[in-house]
Amino acid sequence: MAIEFGRIEDFIALAREGKNVHAEVDLRKQVVTQKVHPGDTEDMKTEIDVYLLIGAYTFWIEKEVRQVSKVYMYGSLEEPPNVFWTNVNIANARLKMDYQRLKDAKMTFEEKYF
Repeated sequence: MAIEFGRIEDFIALAREGKNVHAEVDLRKQVVTQKVHPGDTEDMKTEIDVYLLIGAYTFWIEKEVRQVSKVYMYGSLEEPPNVFWTNVNIANARLKMDYQRLKDAKMTFEEKYF
């Protein structure tokens, strides 16, 4: 069975069609450097360090295995800690909505949060 899917929604659709779909999620915080277009002021940096809160999903459908990643939130490493924790809460709320969609499609998985 060749599966050419690349979104969580694709696997939810398969599960709703009656396929036995199993999922695992691995959560991570990835730091990347984002290039910034020069601004009107001299104090604009040309690069900033940002973090991405990513859910890396692995789906099993019969003998096929596919991986899909989704960014749940991003922010600057220079932001205050309270902003970071607000972003974590937002990411977890978004993750919880995806988990509910997976459950509604009768998928089995373990819930994890950032």
